[in-house]
Amino acid sequence: MGLTEYERKRDEKINGVIYNMSPAPSYTHGIINNNINRIIGNGLKGSICLVFMENLDYKYHPEINDDYLCPDIMVICDRKHLKGGSYSGIPKFIVETLSPSTARRDRAEKKDIYEKAGVEEYWIVTPQGKSVEIYYLEEDKYILEQSYILQDDREEPDYNAETVISLRAFPHIKMTLGEIFADVD
Repeated sequence: MGLTEYERKRDEKINGVIYNMSPAPSYTHGIINNNINRIIGNGLKGSICLVFMENLDYKYHPEINDDYLCPDIMVICDRKHLKGGSYSGIPKFIVETLSPSTARRDRAEKKDIYEKAGVEEYWIVTPQGKSVEIYYLEEDKYILEQSYILQDDREEPDYNAETVISLRAFPHIKMTLGEIFADVD
């Protein structure tokens, strides 16, 4: 008897190799993803675009093989590439929230895959250091556009919790560093 979609282990397949993504990362990972997902979802209301959080496989070159990734957050606008539990178009935006077991893959292989696929904007969020790196695709290469480390102590000279970040493809969608890391101790 096969596993149902809800019983299936989370995994990714890169260059034919399956990477098990279990056990689940820490709860802070989920809080951060939920914070970002909620803000983007509210901003996309009434749009043809959709935001997905950890629940849609991204088949990044279906014409070649059946490799797939499971981004933490992904915004897609071309619904014709949605089929079952996967998407095979080019996402507008992807976030990977690092965990100790996936950090190297998120910064190396997955970043390269998203770059080659043409994903316009890629964020790497690090819960442990409360940091956000924002990459924009420029001439087919990712350029680090912004890098932030949250300083939420108002007494510190580098206080930046109210720094506003907007999505490049959706400039009306704005969030602060403090909102990204809200409820994370």
